[in-house]
Amino acid sequence: MTAPVFIVDQLDPTGPEFVLDGPEGRHAVSVKRLRPGEDVVLTDGRGRWAEGVVKAAEGKDRLVVTDLESVREEPPAAPRITVVQALPKGDRGELAVETMTEVGVDAIVPWQASRCITQWKGERGLKALGKWRATAREAGKQSRRVRFPEVGDTATTRQVAELLARADLAAVLHESGEERLATAELPADGEIVLVVGPEGGVSPEELALFAQAGARPYVLGPTVLRTSTAGTAAAALLLGRTGRWS
Repeated sequence: MTAPVFIVDQLDPTGPEFVLDGPEGRHAVSVKRLRPGEDVVLTDGRGRWAEGVVKAAEGKDRLVVTDLESVREEPPAAPRITVVQALPKGDRGELAVETMTEVGVDAIVPWQASRCITQWKGERGLKALGKWRATAREAGKQSRRVRFPEVGDTATTRQVAELLARADLAAVLHESGEERLATAELPADGEIVLVVGPEGGVSPEELALFAQAGARPYVLGPTVLRTSTAGTAAAALLLGRTGRWS
């Protein structure tokens, strides 16, 4: 898919034209500077999309799209890849969400691990979660996806263990792993859940709880990656091995 992607709340074009306005229309007209004759893709971010052609750019925030094709739906990819991302310091969490979205992760779960320096509490936590979700939305558009990753609510360690117990492959990136993720046996469908720890690492108590849930520790390679890049690297490896990038 090569045409720029824009999000619409309801993708049900019923007439010969569709008007893209508001923030998305402003981005199309004033930032992307789209002109008549250019192709665009409209999507709800949940897999439904339609391709059309720009008829006119009006003012600073109205894009008139015509020649809309029938709405298509991209099915969920298999196996589904969920990354449990411990909360990094500063804006590294948004970097992790951005790059994981770009490579094709299906879901991201923020995790308040015991060794996280960052603490999401109250209004601050809600604001930070909103930034992660906005980042996934914008990165989804930039990478021209039509099914954006779900960014879940902040999970406790016990909730992460419950998620791992339901997975078809449950993996924790940890230096204690004796097997590399590149050689792990992968499911053909179902769900892969991958846990990425914080800067201080996954605690022994967390590792034990995850092991009880059926998760195994794995390493990526001989080098140590930051928490903000490990999930992206691991997801890229899995996407290649499962055939989703073929």
